[in-house]
Amino acid sequence: KKINFIRDACGALDINVRTIAGRAEELALEPRHRERYDAAVSRAVARLPILAELCLPLVRPGGVFIAMKSLDSDQEIEEGRRAVGQLGGRLRQVIEYTLPGTDIVRRLIVVDKVSETPKGFPRRFSRIKKAPL
Repeated sequence: KKINFIRDACGALDINVRTIAGRAEELALEPRHRERYDAAVSRAVARLPILAELCLPLVRPGGVFIAMKSLDSDQEIEEGRRAVGQLGGRLRQVIEYTLPGTDIVRRLIVVDKVSETPKGFPRRFSRIKKAPL
C-alpha cells in the first residue's frame, strides 16, 4: 500500500522515480540493486546506524541518502557518524523543517555517498539489530 501511494504521488507531481518493494538488506545483496540508485530516502523507522546500513549499500557513489528524524536526534546523529563513514558515506547536513499545517519540527539527515560500501554490508537484519555499527 505504501509503495503504491508513493508511486501515485510521484506520478501526480511528475517526479521521475523508480519504486521498489522489498527488504533493503536483501535487495542490497543483489548486483542489479547494489549501489545503483541516485538516492535512498527513509522515514524515522530505526536509529541512524541501522538505517545507514540498510540504505547506503543501495546508493551509488555520488548519490545521497536522506533520513527523516525527530528534532531530538542529536545523540543519534553523533552515533550514526561512525556507521555512515564505515559504509562509504559522509554526513553533509541536517535540515530542520516544520510539517505543513502543524507546529511539529522534524529533521532531514542528508548523507552523501562518497565511496563504495565494503563487501559484507549490509549484514543480516538480526545481526544489524543486535549489534549496530
